Amino acid sequence: MTKTVANDTEIHLSSGNVFADLGLPEAEEYLAKSKLAVQIFQIVKSRRLTQAATGKLLGIAQPKVSALLHGRLDGFSTERLFRFLNALGCDISITVSRPRPKGHGRVEVLNPPFRAVLDRSRRSIKQGKGLAERDFWTATRKRAQLRKKAERPPRSKQ
Repeated sequence: MTKTVANDTEIHLSSGNVFADLGLPEAEEYLAKSKLAVQIFQIVKSRRLTQAATGKLLGIAQPKVSALLHGRLDGFSTERLFRFLNALGCDISITVSRPRPKGHGRVEVLNPPFRAVLDRSRRSIKQGKGLAERDFWTATRKRAQLRKKAERPPRSKQ
């Protein structure tokens, strides 16, 4: 439906999927990936993680984290976004419905309220299913110290 307001500006009602409204192919996949990226962004923001720290947690370089957090999702599959959410302490549930008699099925991401996601993330860390950022950095420093010790040549006695 299109409405025209006083200054000749057209207003179009949305279908709920901006990608479909723009006529993009695979609009449902784009919407699903963007909802997953929003969840990742909210967790990173709530934990006050830097892009470098986020990259270490997710196992990707800082420029990739920047692309992800700024919505440039072409280089990320939904499966990869699932793995990132798992690394941040989130559980992923996939539900398959009964087949429809006519037409295609659809892909949909149902985001719970963010507070619930954050609480689950904190619980999983407390239960030992994930690392708190402090523990992650402590373990990283210890590994680096051990690596440096192993690389040092033995001291010679003079």
